Amino acid sequence: MLKEFKAFILRGNVLDLAVAVIMGVAFGAVIASLVNDVIMPPIGMVLGKVDFKTLYWTLDGKTYETLDAARKASAPVIAYGAFLNTLVNFLIVASVIFLVVKAANSRKTPVVAAAAPTKDCPYCAMAIPLAARKCPQCTSALS
Repeated sequence: MLKEFKAFILRGNVLDLAVAVIMGVAFGAVIASLVNDVIMPPIGMVLGKVDFKTLYWTLDGKTYETLDAARKASAPVIAYGAFLNTLVNFLIVASVIFLVVKAANSRKTPVVAAAAPTKDCPYCAMAIPLAARKCPQCTSALS
């Protein structure tokens, strides 16, 4: 059983998947940092020095100084600023994945389906399958 497990783990697909997951996690961390530390601060500055991570609505009608204070008071909040950051993260990751897949697909050579072997009907000159005994176009019997 241990040998089977070792063979399973060392197969190429499992190792490729493990590498892809690890790279995906690392890529996600880089994108999160890009959004939180590079993209959103200038956007927040243009929109009036807003830190998107701290934007929220309280559902209980009370006012709190910060999002953390509202959460410590167990107030129901909608943290739409964090959602905006996550949305920008998603859009960047989706764009990069789209570009990678598009580049990979453009490098593939299209597979051309082999044309079915045909012959010409001696009566109507239409292309018909080699195994045909009767022409489907003119209904002539073929020899």
